[in-house]
Amino acid sequence: MTEDRTPEEKKPKLKRHILLRIDSWIDSTLWNAGFTLSEIWEEITIFFRRFRARGWKKLFFEVLGETMTLGTAGAVLMLALAQPAFEETKKDWRNHGDFAVTFLDRYGNLIGHRGIIHENSVPIDELPDHLIKAVLATEDRRFFEHFGIDFLGLARAMSENAKAGSVVQGGSTLTQQLAKNLFLTNERSIERKIKEAYLALWLEANLTKKEILSLYLDRAYMGGGTFGAAAASQFYFGKPLTEVNLAESAMLAGLFKAPAKYAPHVNLPAARARANVVLTNLVQGGLMTEGQVIAARRNPASVIDRDEVEAPDHFLDWAFEEVQKIAAKYRDHTLVVRTTIDIGLQKAAEEAVAANLREYGESYHVKQAALVLIENGGAVRAMVGGRDYGESQFNRASRALRQPGSSFKVYTYALAMEKGMTPDTPIVDAPISWGNWSPGNYGNSYAGRVDMKTALAKSINTIPVRLAKEKLGPNAIDQIMAEAKKFGVETPIRKDVTIPIGTSEVTVLDQATAYAVFPAGGYQSRRHGIAQIMNYAGDVLYDFERDAPPAKRVLSETAAAYMNQMLTRVPYVGTARRASVDGVLTAGKTGTTQAYRDAWFCGYTGNYTAAVWFGNDDYTSTNNMTGGSLPAMTFKTLMDYAHQGIDLRPIPGVETPAPEAEKAIAAAKTAKPAVGTDAVAPMVRARSLSSETTRMIRDIARRLKEAKPLATDPNTVASID
Repeated sequence: MTEDRTPEEKKPKLKRHILLRIDSWIDSTLWNAGFTLSEIWEEITIFFRRFRARGWKKLFFEVLGETMTLGTAGAVLMLALAQPAFEETKKDWRNHGDFAVTFLDRYGNLIGHRGIIHENSVPIDELPDHLIKAVLATEDRRFFEHFGIDFLGLARAMSENAKAGSVVQGGSTLTQQLAKNLFLTNERSIERKIKEAYLALWLEANLTKKEILSLYLDRAYMGGGTFGAAAASQFYFGKPLTEVNLAESAMLAGLFKAPAKYAPHVNLPAARARANVVLTNLVQGGLMTEGQVIAARRNPASVIDRDEVEAPDHFLDWAFEEVQKIAAKYRDHTLVVRTTIDIGLQKAAEEAVAANLREYGESYHVKQAALVLIENGGAVRAMVGGRDYGESQFNRASRALRQPGSSFKVYTYALAMEKGMTPDTPIVDAPISWGNWSPGNYGNSYAGRVDMKTALAKSINTIPVRLAKEKLGPNAIDQIMAEAKKFGVETPIRKDVTIPIGTSEVTVLDQATAYAVFPAGGYQSRRHGIAQIMNYAGDVLYDFERDAPPAKRVLSETAAAYMNQMLTRVPYVGTARRASVDGVLTAGKTGTTQAYRDAWFCGYTGNYTAAVWFGNDDYTSTNNMTGGSLPAMTFKTLMDYAHQGIDLRPIPGVETPAPEAEKAIAAAKTAKPAVGTDAVAPMVRARSLSSETTRMIRDIARRLKEAKPLATDPNTVASID
């Protein structure tokens, strides 16, 4: 007899039954799935056994597989390296030419033009057919066939270069060249080539072939201070680009490779020889026949008779960027700009750099240099961005980031002076470690107990590190970074314990701006290259003296005086003895980086401040070049010229120079001019007015500027009989 159960008693049994069924279903499903997958895998294995390679075939496919793996990894790596370059594409790069600017020097003389109004550029469809063919035959014959990178052209160029044993052909496409002109620099490095390749692909994906060609013709430097084929046609031939003949087109097409070398107003025979090569390219590329080009060969292009134009192009490029920042808010973008540049000082700066590179470049294994000269008060009087603008338009003065070495130590010392130390404060020069880093001195020697002025003059490395670690308090690195920013360093500074000895990159313009704080007595230097901006109606839209904010104090008067007292010893008892200006109290600091890659001298007098850098674009080491050699010598050459016939201003806080400085200044005033064994020939500054007359005229100008305006009420104006 069974016992009846209530519904409540039956529920647990029913639940167990359902759970058992679910468990059974899961087990069977998983087993069936595994069995099915194993069968499928076995069938796949059996199928691919038919393709199993053995012997040399196996080796081939193994290598191929590894190559594909490494190639994929390499592509990902190169794309990562190219990411910073793509940031440039987010900017309004198409409107680079919205401004049309005429530049004047500080005295109102025309010195150049920058910018182009797109509406006035020549549409690609209106250009002569032979001009387009000449450009493509010389720069990129497969332009309309490739996608930004021409592997066939690259292979052909490599083959020709191998046969010749030197670089006779380039493998870059026209699109790659445009990518470099728009977004990159002329730096010779693998990283730049990677960025160039990816940006070329980006341009091909976002622009038509006609747009790429049009931008290339509008933006390329063509020599003589001209940018774009249209400007070059007017400059060299005095005619619109639409009217050039085949011979003139060939000459223009030949300029893209080396505008400084083939500029016809500088070297007409070389320009004609290059044009003849372009005509040959037209025939070899199948774009024209020999019969079509024979007339151009027999009647080469002639150019307008012009004197060689020596425009301060690196300065103009920088000034153009400054104008765009200032004038972006103005409705009128066709402007006349009076700059601060002094052409006499500019030419002297260029000659000082060129002469020292020519004389000592090979022995020191150095190929490039940059210089910025600022008159105390902030006006940029000269800027050298490299040894030859025609070869490289990259501005090493305003854009190249290089380690400043010991020239960066002044920010640590200035901060120490603000904290209450003095030039006579004692400090120990001995081995020191900060974490895993142990800086050493030049020559691996230590002086023991020294004072601050000696430590700076001798450029002892351990002292600024000891100051930062032990004397400047918590967050010393942040304080040094902030000090450099206050002084005018605009480049982002890397936060690192090695900062006190100058491992974070800066520009030459940064250093010149910052050092100009010292002769300004601790005030901002107010560095500027634009004095006035006017429209063509003559209206003054911007005036630096009127519109720029006043200088702020960034270093106390006492600290500035202490720094000047210490820095005026460096050219006389320290590392910069080749920098002392004849008869003029000089101050400054040398800088030399690891492996002698960079050499600096940043210095000043009461009148001018200059920063000078020497090095190589590819960061290769020089032949033991220090900041006290070529940079100091170049500084002296320029400053000796700049101080001829002018009233000398004192350096604040240095009423009594060090005895060594006084002795050197007195000796220079009585010595006869001579060319030393380690200096180029001194330059003589031509003068049209005596210093007394100049001072009188400036005083009259100052009085007129400060005078109250005359009354305009007729009742208050005296009558004249």
